[in-house]
Amino acid sequence: MEPTWRPAAGSSASLIHELSLTMYVGCTVIFLLVMALLLYAVFSRPRPVRARLWLAVGGLAFPVTVLVALLGYSVAVGNTLNNFQGQGVLRFLLDCVSDASRALGLSTTDAAAIRVEVKARQWWWEVRYRIGAEEFELANELRLPAGRAVELELVTEDVIHSFWVPSLAGKVDMIPGHRNRLVLKADEPGVHGGVCAEYCGGQHALMGLVVVVETEDGFQRWRERQARDAAAPGDDFLAQGRSAFMRGGCGDCHAVRGTEARGDLGPDLTHVGSRHSLAAGVLTNHVGTMAGWIAGGQALKPGNAMPDARDYDGQELRAVAAWLESLR
Repeated sequence: MEPTWRPAAGSSASLIHELSLTMYVGCTVIFLLVMALLLYAVFSRPRPVRARLWLAVGGLAFPVTVLVALLGYSVAVGNTLNNFQGQGVLRFLLDCVSDASRALGLSTTDAAAIRVEVKARQWWWEVRYRIGAEEFELANELRLPAGRAVELELVTEDVIHSFWVPSLAGKVDMIPGHRNRLVLKADEPGVHGGVCAEYCGGQHALMGLVVVVETEDGFQRWRERQARDAAAPGDDFLAQGRSAFMRGGCGDCHAVRGTEARGDLGPDLTHVGSRHSLAAGVLTNHVGTMAGWIAGGQALKPGNAMPDARDYDGQELRAVAAWLESLR
């Protein structure tokens, strides 16, 4: 996992870092200037001053110039970070002074532009990719191709949440009834951690996500796999797991493409075995934790929408977990 405090190369976080440094340096310079003037006034010999000139320059012209410049800079940064349409005069001026802005390289005409809807729920993330005519869904995980910008459309269907991947971009609130946008991009492969940054209920602290930046070839291979239906069970044990999954009513809440499971209350499980974690970052994803989550999810994440599966015996539970882990 990449450090959260270090902006990824070519990311929106780099642009925010530049803006922050500008603010810090500017505030420091102005503070030192004011302190120098104060010391000069205290220790120099008395002399008449031109009050109107000081008021006009120090009290009006200087603060207006500085604040207008900072406002324009911050508005241009926000406009660039929020959507692919961050173009025009503000973007041109920003590109003139910012290496990070030029590195984002956003395009409004790219036919292969990647747009992703991220829907926040209590307490997990529903992620729906739309690439041309392709559409597929996963949960608690985003994949990005290195060097290409991806536009996120952020929505929520219950309470206020906040999407934040510190090493890639600033946080954006997700408010019921509103659709906000955010651009993510990184130039180098890596794994970045994200969280919900707005208290959204009892398990708010257990609502994480993972952003995986891959090479272009790796992303295309992943995309092709995600667009396929779930593979048929490879042996009798996995077939037993699939049968137990359907018989237990799991398909009423979860979808597995290529099967009769069509539920939409919980995460799409078509390729759940390929994900980094379970339960929005609570557990590392492997067959053992899968079985534990199915059998005792309420103990691990109290109040989540999935009840504990009490109808499976040990053999059936292992079979269901093995089948889900095989869905890659």
